[in-house]
Amino acid sequence: MSRLRQEVWQRAQGICEYCQMSQEFDEVTFHLDHVRAIKHDGPNDLENLALCCQPCSLYKGPNIAGFDPENDQVTPLFNPRTQTWTEHFAWNGAELVGLTAAGRTTIRVLRINLPDRVEQREALIDEGCFPPKG
Repeated sequence: MSRLRQEVWQRAQGICEYCQMSQEFDEVTFHLDHVRAIKHDGPNDLENLALCCQPCSLYKGPNIAGFDPENDQVTPLFNPRTQTWTEHFAWNGAELVGLTAAGRTTIRVLRINLPDRVEQREALIDEGCFPPKG
């Protein structure tokens, strides 16, 4: 594992920086997300990389914004390098709730509350394994 990749994994503690799923409970290996995509001139450095599960990564793609479901305004996505997760998101059981426009928009664009993802989190909650502590 490259040093940069190892630093991203350690910083995130093996948890997706968008939906908080742990690599421990996911069959597909997490990878590094460019918060600002390379196609938008985002650098390949520690300050622009986030650990990301496959579903979040596939829906996020190169997006840096989306439409806030409350007001239909273009809104930047949550940036795990410059923003604090708990200021933008909260758990209501197995459903992630957006506390801000960036939180709501990120949940919508990344499809974080699709039924199969909520079902997986419900099972982990029943086992006492979700959400991550701390």
